[in-house]
Amino acid sequence: MKIDRIELHHIKIELVSPFTTSMHQLKDVEHIIVRVDSEGITGWGECVAEANPFYSYETVHTAWHILEDFLIPSILRKDILNADEAIKINKHVRGHLMAKAGLEAALWDLFSKSKNISLSKMLGGTRNKIDVGVSIGIQNSEAELINNVEGYLNEGYKRIKIKIAPGKDIQPIKELRKKFPEILLQVDANSAYGLEDLKIFKEIDSYNLLLIEQPLGYDDIYEHSKLQAELKTPICLDESIHSLDDTRMALKLKSCRIINIKPGRVGGFTESILIHDYCASKKIPVWHGGMLETGIGRAGNIALTSLPNFTLPGDISASKKYFKEDIVEPEFILNKDGTIDVPVNDGIGVEVNVKALEKITVRKKIYT
Repeated sequence: MKIDRIELHHIKIELVSPFTTSMHQLKDVEHIIVRVDSEGITGWGECVAEANPFYSYETVHTAWHILEDFLIPSILRKDILNADEAIKINKHVRGHLMAKAGLEAALWDLFSKSKNISLSKMLGGTRNKIDVGVSIGIQNSEAELINNVEGYLNEGYKRIKIKIAPGKDIQPIKELRKKFPEILLQVDANSAYGLEDLKIFKEIDSYNLLLIEQPLGYDDIYEHSKLQAELKTPICLDESIHSLDDTRMALKLKSCRIINIKPGRVGGFTESILIHDYCASKKIPVWHGGMLETGIGRAGNIALTSLPNFTLPGDISASKKYFKEDIVEPEFILNKDGTIDVPVNDGIGVEVNVKALEKITVRKKIYT
């Protein structure tokens, strides 16, 4: 297919409520929406690089630069057979995985629409519904946390994840376990601790958690192996895993027992599937993390999570959890059984509300 036109939207969308982690607090989300047009078909993707470099070195501004000056020129007005070909063309661009993933996602949507199949089927998905959990930022008090968790459980979410940070860890977990002794509960440290905090994790280890996500350095694999050897609770790696090679290393070193897959973090759906398949071959469960995506990115996440080895509930909540108005129709809703339906229409399976997209666009550029 000849790539006729590519459009970038730098968006800024307000969150329903602030989202606080050990790294920072977010009141709104800035991402890049990528539109690719070819032969009358439109594909949509979302680059999840944020306004700041706290989760990743990439930001909306660096991603825009890489997309505009390198990735887009490499495929614009050229015949591209599939998303894999675009990946090969841009292999010489080192890093910048979020920028690559945003463009790749739009191409996957484009090519699945050209074949008149859903993105889920195109990726190899096998489910028509996915189990979902909810991620809760650091709260002002344990009472506020318990109230929020109770609300989400009543809505039907199957798993609760809370963010933790030094000084805001043991007590919230203790109070939650006292109130909700049987729920699926996991914690996410976002790299806020070191091996010197082993005593804290030994105590956390006693609360029957599903997993502890990224407790140590954001680029570390080795020291996590030291910590995992001391704990019965599985460690899950997130920020440390950028590729299949990182996954192989982490599992060989026994640094974790679970992997969190985020397409934006690993460069797109193609690398995500490689990691998924490798973990399946090693009987290592995977689950899908979230990056506060709009409905465009969320649709892709849901499609990927329909693959068989995504056996733990992901951070793919209903649209209303984060936004007053999403930019897709229909918006994603939570079923009473704690699942979200996998779209069955061609491509990402939802329609982009262009008017809603334009309302939150702070910068736009068209490439022809």
